[in-house]
Amino acid sequence: MPAHVLILGGTTEARRLAADLAARPGIRVTTSLAGRVARPGAVAGEVRIGGFGGAQGLADWLRTHHVDALVDATHPFAEDITANAVLAAAAGGVPTVVLRRPGWRPGPGDRWYDVPSLAGAAEALPGLGRRVFLSTGRLGLAAFAHLADLHFVVRSVDPPEPPMPPQTELVLARGPFTVADETQLLRAHRVGVLVTKDSGGEATAAKLTAARNLHLPVVVVRRPPLPPDAAAVPDVAGVLRWLGLSPA
Repeated sequence: MPAHVLILGGTTEARRLAADLAARPGIRVTTSLAGRVARPGAVAGEVRIGGFGGAQGLADWLRTHHVDALVDATHPFAEDITANAVLAAAAGGVPTVVLRRPGWRPGPGDRWYDVPSLAGAAEALPGLGRRVFLSTGRLGLAAFAHLADLHFVVRSVDPPEPPMPPQTELVLARGPFTVADETQLLRAHRVGVLVTKDSGGEATAAKLTAARNLHLPVVVVRRPPLPPDAAAVPDVAGVLRWLGLSPA
């Protein structure tokens, strides 16, 4: 049983894992948050804020703080963090696993357009709709800044920074959101097309159901692949079994 587990967090699964481990005697759990959200939700156990300074900085932290196991439970699109985690853990001889929930797949009635990047999403938008619900996070708006003829509705916890599209309407809110919430937002803003990253999971899937019910097209940015040598599990129970613990 590991004595000290470091979780690279920021997701619902990371909070659930931290709560489970913190409740178990003999386990010290630390969650690291990137600090991109001004008021992150409560997390059980110890919490640190900010980056490590790349793979070498993380490797040094693992060694200095006697970490026995590293769990990368960051967002599926945090590819740089995941790459650094795999490199740092290998350098320090620390077992590591990536908690990566399965991606979304279209169902009956869905009108999805798969694209490989935010730039690909921007290229696909003209012709799909003039009013866009851009649900890709506040840090990726620059990819759409040149689309002056489209109206964007952007929802985020904290206000985004420029550059962003000239016709941008901000909705500051923190989820989770229900299908009724998402349907009301899409109707109220007369949205004609949804853009989202393939985050996976149930926490943010309600917008997809709402778009299906309203017969709206959805542009889906597919997630980047994991490093080829990364071990991955799909859920918290998988991490617990990887740690040699029984799921609650």
